[in-house]
Amino acid sequence: MNSGRGGGLSSEDLEDYLREEGVDYRLLEFEGHTMTVEAAERQLGIDRGRIIKSMLYVDELGRPLLAIVTGDRLVDEERLAEICGVQRVRRARPRAVKSLTGYEVGALPPLGHKKPIRTIIDERVMELDTVYGGGGAINRLLEINPKDVRRLTGADVAEISKPPLEEG
Repeated sequence: MNSGRGGGLSSEDLEDYLREEGVDYRLLEFEGHTMTVEAAERQLGIDRGRIIKSMLYVDELGRPLLAIVTGDRLVDEERLAEICGVQRVRRARPRAVKSLTGYEVGALPPLGHKKPIRTIIDERVMELDTVYGGGGAINRLLEINPKDVRRLTGADVAEISKPPLEEG
């Protein structure tokens, strides 16, 4: 997927991609932003466990990895690195997120990026029929079946999350 607009992608680009792929989805638009799980939870009026976070990481060689977890969990970075066969991962900086995916942090959808990115989806996400994640704009959310995300990204499914208040 590519856009002629200086490397940036929009929710319209995401919508075009999903339509071309024949995916059953909805893009929901809100007055306020949906850049955080808390904001999305408020706007949707649903439990954060049905909201997904698409978090871009880079490994020690600078290769991007997309981790998708439910909104009530955190990415277990040690486990993510282990699954990906690397020493360590770190969160990508906002500029890297934009250049690698075409989208801003807080609007990052789980699929439809400007280049293919290795994607790992937490097992808990795959237990859900419908999830809500970044919709390509800071006030849009994507409603989609996680099986479609897995199919279109070629994602691996693994246990890569931990509870937010885990000790250790």
